[in-house]
Amino acid sequence: MDSNDNKGIAAPAGQRNPGDESEPGAPQTAEDICPECQGSGRQGQAACANCGGTGRIVKIIGDA
Repeated sequence: MDSNDNKGIAAPAGQRNPGDESEPGAPQTAEDICPECQGSGRQGQAACANCGGTGRIVKIIGDA
């Protein structure tokens, strides 16, 4: 396993990545696969800027 493999690990509470629609752990939110890197956490040789390299974003679900 790569030491930079952060799949399934969201940003720490209160920390948002550019692709997050809300704060991690906020009501009516869920993790989703990053649309920019398709969940890989990488864009070329660098970490995905949209998800911060996690491969996941926080998405609003329901009518928050």
